[in-house]
Amino acid sequence: SLSGQVFRECDCGGKGYLSGEDLKMAVVTIFGYKPSKMETDRMMAPALGKHLPGMSLDQFLSLMSSKVATQDGYEQTRQIFTAFDVHCRSFLSREDFKRAFASVAPHLPEQTAFEAFR
Repeated sequence: SLSGQVFRECDCGGKGYLSGEDLKMAVVTIFGYKPSKMETDRMMAPALGKHLPGMSLDQFLSLMSSKVATQDGYEQTRQIFTAFDVHCRSFLSREDFKRAFASVAPHLPEQTAFEAFR
């Protein structure tokens, strides 16, 4: 499975478990974003609560399965918006929108982007 492959690739040193940093790399690989420290701590809590050195493959597969199942369109939209909000202003200017439009639909005329912006 993809998650199993990612686990093996992110298990630095072949320890058989993922550390918090390993888990961050795995989430970036699968979902395309770096989880916050709070999110990472929340994901690691079950493993650390059992006094394990990190997250096992089974725990990781279960976590990724539930994370994929609960990922919704709003979250994806938010992540895409954040990627285009290069100035971290929580809004896109007309120029930001134009650049975003050009990167995802370069074949469309610039006028189309301006009309969509309105």
